[in-house]
Amino acid sequence: MNKELEHSFVTELEANQNIVHKVCTLYTNDRESHNDLFQEITIQLWKAYPKFRGESKFSTWMYRVALNTAITLYRKSKRRIDTQDYESVLFKIKADEYDETEEQQLKLMYKAVRQLGDIEKALVFMYLEDKNYTEIAETLGITEVNARVKMNRIKTKLRTILNP
Repeated sequence: MNKELEHSFVTELEANQNIVHKVCTLYTNDRESHNDLFQEITIQLWKAYPKFRGESKFSTWMYRVALNTAITLYRKSKRRIDTQDYESVLFKIKADEYDETEEQQLKLMYKAVRQLGDIEKALVFMYLEDKNYTEIAETLGITEVNARVKMNRIKTKLRTILNP
């Protein structure tokens, strides 16, 4: 790859790396798995970058690659062993400025979202990232109407999980 393409990739990745970190948090339970998934997503982004045509925003394309990579690895890992539960080490990485109430709500939300299917997790993640249904549909490869219907069903499912 030429230096200009390499520089462009690194610049875009640095500007949008929080997307990858959020996907990693959604699909892993511990820091080591998070780092491994981050690395794998970065490798897949790098491999696919020369084919990025710019027909969508870089961040939209990045969501698609990151989610597809995470889902693929998540499915493979389910055939192997479970990782250490994220909440058992949360005390080690607790941020001082974090409100405990908010932390408890986030724990409940992540616990509930982890009970969803792979595509449902991706849809919730993008919804919480304030992506519109057009962008969600484009990223997940479904219709906008399908994205809306799925999201409404997921909201009902999450309400049931959180308020039994």
